Amino acid sequence: MAPWLQLLLLLGLLPAAAPASSKPPAAGAQAWELASPELREPARFALEMYNRGRAAGTRAALGAVRGRVRRAGRGSLYSLKATLVEPPCNDPTVCQLPVSKKTLLCSFEVLDELGKHMLLRRDCGPVDTKTTDDKNETFSSFLPLLNKDPLPQDFSVKMASIFKDFVTTYNRTYDSQEEASWRMSVFANNMVRAQKIQALDRGTAQYGVTKFSDLTEEEFRTIYLNPLLKDAPGRNMRLAQPVTDVPPPQWDWRNKGAVTDVKDQGMCGSCWAFSVTGNVEGQWFLKRGTLLSLSEQELLDCDKTDKACLGGLPSNAYSAIRTLGGLETEDDYSYRGHLQTCSFSAEDAKVYINDSVELSKNEQKLAAWLAKKGPISVAINAFGMQFYRHGISHPLRPLCSPWLIDHAVLLVGYGNRSATPFWAIKNSWGTNWGEEGYYYLHRGSGACGVNIMASSAVIN
Repeated sequence: MAPWLQLLLLLGLLPAAAPASSKPPAAGAQAWELASPELREPARFALEMYNRGRAAGTRAALGAVRGRVRRAGRGSLYSLKATLVEPPCNDPTVCQLPVSKKTLLCSFEVLDELGKHMLLRRDCGPVDTKTTDDKNETFSSFLPLLNKDPLPQDFSVKMASIFKDFVTTYNRTYDSQEEASWRMSVFANNMVRAQKIQALDRGTAQYGVTKFSDLTEEEFRTIYLNPLLKDAPGRNMRLAQPVTDVPPPQWDWRNKGAVTDVKDQGMCGSCWAFSVTGNVEGQWFLKRGTLLSLSEQELLDCDKTDKACLGGLPSNAYSAIRTLGGLETEDDYSYRGHLQTCSFSAEDAKVYINDSVELSKNEQKLAAWLAKKGPISVAINAFGMQFYRHGISHPLRPLCSPWLIDHAVLLVGYGNRSATPFWAIKNSWGTNWGEEGYYYLHRGSGACGVNIMASSAVIN
């Protein structure tokens, strides 16, 4: 394994694609079960990675293993929980004090692609810590990998001050002192994590306090992201005819009047609906000359293929719009952020589409298509976006794998800042996130899978 990948593992930054949960597993994943022969090989690989670099006599042994597997394309993603037993440490050249044998509880994510393994996540802690439930992890359980060095003595004082500012800025209220203390511990852990992400980013992005800073990683993923994007390709769409023109050096549809104001999906995994309506808004403007803000709520309520706040696919949404007979405007069918009874009326539809197309995965061709045809619906891996503030994000590929796309957004332009190429991306988390609601991602490297699921409606 490359040294930089080992560094990422030690920092605890490699993401988990399918975290353990008490909820029923998604389609395509096996439920948690006792170790089966299929889990032995990835478990042994995880153990090997855990023991790498450890002196003889200090290597852990594998205990009980349970897990699930999720299959996609040519690979399998294993989510494992395992107990590891570390032997007593009595060698003064290895440990400062004699340490008795201890048992660890570890969570591993192992990717097996064509027989080659990669460890995507390692998170271990003593069994006697309070990490007995994924929903009830305490502050101490988050830090074993992120904080190898002791925290400064004034860390808690400084963090309390920053957290107080956060609570004031984002008007947070908590039901009890216990919850406030818990949220502060989550906040402090997130600040440490944001610093690690910052240190490893190859772009110009700045990470830090955002309105999501008091949410655990799993809470953020469950509430705001879209797990269905990485599980299924959705309805097959025909491939669009490529644009052969050489794309201009820069382009921005915001300056051409083709993009509505940034919207806010709220506490609902409906990004897929916002991505599609943003695309249709742009297509209608280019064909009809009128910019209309269209209804995402219509798609949540009336698209019976997708799962409303639990996620969806742009390809399915295009199909639903055609089946329904069009989209109403935001004013006529306003957003509520939760599933309601469908109240669509074909008589009130203001916009229709004729078809939808899949676009090239070549970013140069995507830029050419965007400059000539309009904003593009895309899906990305949202790694780091929980803490994104501004600048051009460019995470290392293992941190932001295209395998693990989980958020649908809208490409509205591209360009360069200080010789760094970027995509300008309209998000749906409100204007009090990112650069007034926009995210800037490195262009030309397939960063975070931005080129994997590009599509557009077709209006004749």
